[in-house]
This record gives sequence, C-alpha cells and structure tokens, in this order.
Amino acid sequence: MPAPATEIRRLTPDDAALYRDIRLESLALAPEAYGSSHVDESRHPPDWFAERLREAWVAGAFQGDALVGIAAHVVRDGAKHRHKGFLWGVYVRPAARRGGVARRLCQAVLADAQGQVEQVQLSVAATNHSARRLYASLGFVAWGVERNARRVDGRYHDDVHMAKVIVSR
Repeated sequence: MPAPATEIRRLTPDDAALYRDIRLESLALAPEAYGSSHVDESRHPPDWFAERLREAWVAGAFQGDALVGIAAHVVRDGAKHRHKGFLWGVYVRPAARRGGVARRLCQAVLADAQGQVEQVQLSVAATNHSARRLYASLGFVAWGVERNARRVDGRYHDDVHMAKVIVSR
C-alpha cells in the first residue's frame, strides 16, 4: 500500500489546537528528547500555542487533515547572535515514520532559514541515533556534547550539539 501524500506547510495560529495536540504527544512519548516537558506545556492554554506559531516558524506535515509531524526554527535573539538559527521540536507521529517526513520537515526549515541566517544549530539526544543520522545526512556537523543536558525521571541524558553552515562569509 503506497504511503499517503504528505503536504508540508507553515503552521499558522489557526492551527494552534492541532499543534498543541502533537506537541504534547511528542513531549509525553519522548521526554528525553526535548528541553521542555509535558507537565510544563500542558498547563498552557491554546492561545499560548497560537502565540508560539506567530513567533517561530513551525512546519507541519499533513496527511489529509491529520497533522503527522512538526519541526520549527527561530532566529537567535540579539545583535551578536542573529546570524544563527535554531532547529527544534522535530517530531513525527509513529504511524508516519520511515517515509521521509522528518527529512522533508527539516528541509522546509532549512529552506526558510536560507537568507535569514548563516548557520542553523540544533541539539539532539545522544541516544537518538536515527535523528543524528538524519541531521548528518542533511549536512549538520557535531561540534560538542553536553553531558547531563536533561534529567528525566532521575536519569541524565546527554545532548549532541550540531550545526550546518548555510552561507559562508
């Protein structure tokens, strides 16, 4: 059976309810992968998620009306850091995995970052080998490891920091 067609587009504040649902799912199913927590973000009302969609560039992957994946980026704050973007919140629902959705989401983020920043950075859980392979295949290079970056349920998790140069100066 062929995979359903996937449309990638920027999410808008009108998508806040769909975004909230998938974001909370990601935090619940993979708490070690994200800096935020399900407990913290589940306290926020839908308007908070709508505001996040105004402030950050969040790509959504749709199969029909279903939002099956997300990836976001922001440009760093401050004059000394505006040349850098940050890729965050990448998640694909289990039923939609292994079909290239995460790659297409990351490519959409990188396309949007083009012309805005010189490099895009990310942090990925050291144990998330499939994500690390994906990022490396997209041209991200590891530049450091943050030991004990997060503590989840009493267990520490390391992060690998990666960057991709978009424009060389």
